[in-house]
Amino acid sequence: MRRYGMMLGLLGCVGCATPMQGIATQYNPETGRYETPTHELVYQVPAEDAMLTARYILEKSRYDVMEKKGGLEMFSSFIPDVVPPERYYIQGERIGPRQSLVRVFRIRYTQVGSFGAEAPGWTNEQVSVPDAFTNVPGLEGYRPARGYRDMSVEQKILERLEMVPALELVGGNPPVPLRSVVMEGSGEEGKTPAAAAAPACGAPVEGASPLFSAGGVLLVADPLGTQEVPSAALRMVCEATAQDLPVTLALSIPVSEQPLLDAYFAGDGGPATVHELLSGSAFWRRTYQDGRSSRAMLWLVEQGRRLRASGKDVAVAAIDSDKAHGNEREAQMAQHLLDAQAKRPQAWTLVITGSVHARTTEVNWDGDFEPMGSRVARALPSVRVLDVGFQRGTQFACRYNIWDEEVECDVFGISPPLEVRQSSKQAVGLKLFTAQQPHGFHGRLYLGALTASPPVLQPPRQVTTANPVPATK
Repeated sequence: MRRYGMMLGLLGCVGCATPMQGIATQYNPETGRYETPTHELVYQVPAEDAMLTARYILEKSRYDVMEKKGGLEMFSSFIPDVVPPERYYIQGERIGPRQSLVRVFRIRYTQVGSFGAEAPGWTNEQVSVPDAFTNVPGLEGYRPARGYRDMSVEQKILERLEMVPALELVGGNPPVPLRSVVMEGSGEEGKTPAAAAAPACGAPVEGASPLFSAGGVLLVADPLGTQEVPSAALRMVCEATAQDLPVTLALSIPVSEQPLLDAYFAGDGGPATVHELLSGSAFWRRTYQDGRSSRAMLWLVEQGRRLRASGKDVAVAAIDSDKAHGNEREAQMAQHLLDAQAKRPQAWTLVITGSVHARTTEVNWDGDFEPMGSRVARALPSVRVLDVGFQRGTQFACRYNIWDEEVECDVFGISPPLEVRQSSKQAVGLKLFTAQQPHGFHGRLYLGALTASPPVLQPPRQVTTANPVPATK
């Protein structure tokens, strides 16, 4: 992130701390005040996509948008019913191939030779026009006089770029040849999984122990494609097994992969075992890899295998569908989960699944859609569901790129909606609610800033060198 200092210094006193909303301020839920942000936001998308998103937002509000040559400067038509006239000026900056800044300024014009009364939220201090705004078009009898960051528009850009549901690609996604294997965090740099037999349990999850019970079922609404959710899941599994509970780890992996998972759990975790799992799998080798097949998820499977090898009663269950969509998929996932729980009725079952699947209530955008969680809760009223609270970070996800009209799977920024935003004062851990919340959640698992976990198998140009397993042809 970059400091605002240079740009705000050009603009004079902008949005000084005040309980009233100003043009250049954002609402801070921790203080209940509108405040000037202190850091730039670097988006994990190409600058062209970020600028197209800004353009889309303005055009949706019925502004005409004109673009400067090069695509990193745009300005809007004038804001209706505002005197003296004002317009938006959008400035993009390319930080890297998939990193960009977008600054949205609200430019106010003044009559040549005079300074008019200021609009609400503007200061009365006379300032010269910054060099950054010399390219903003003029208007007969007026000149650009002031420019302030419009944080309300920038918030909409953030929402469009980082509050987008991840896609789960089911069916019509054929496997690619096995070319490279990269495992997430073996725990000992440069060693294969078999060389480190003990599971990487880590510290218990604060507040989780009341949820452990024989026959209990806990659903965790996974944002997908992060390191933190599988890590927290393992810590809960370790704590449950430390209490001598058998544990079933249920994952959003197609049920057809169950024989491969069983064989992997019976193996030693060495390169040959990993190769057998991945080479025989259509799921881990899909052309488009979403967050369900991340390195962190395979790491979680491996840690479960190590727990079992150490004498703990741990099993893994694949509960997803191969090709079904919509309600058919939700019904199949629910039945697969219920079958897995019935097979080991005395086990504590931990389910890691997408946030929509975990809900125990209907969704507001489709009254006919019934999530897996709702179906399971009807059969097992004692089921408990957690959503995830977090801070801004990254995830590996698949999204539909509306500009290129194709699915794009890559590292993206992820920002929390206000209701799950983890404040700076909220510690990492689990917080149970006193009453069931909307969407049917019984508590929230706070994980801090999220970190993307790429797929296990990637094209050679994307392979990383962290904790490698020997490449297999």
